Amino acid sequence: MTSEKPSEGRAETGRGKEAKGEAGQRPDWANGLRQLYDSVVEEDLPDSFKDLLAQLDSKD
Repeated sequence: MTSEKPSEGRAETGRGKEAKGEAGQRPDWANGLRQLYDSVVEEDLPDSFKDLLAQLDSKD
């Protein structure tokens, strides 16, 4: 496991396996899907989840 952030090093993930159009570019829907995925990944963990994780850790 590495300690890098989710957004670091992700640009090359899955290259060669992505759907591509005739010109070798991603279709428009793929770009939109990537933007949506990136925005979700970069969201902070909700406080309620952080609290729950802290409670679970304290029971060990």
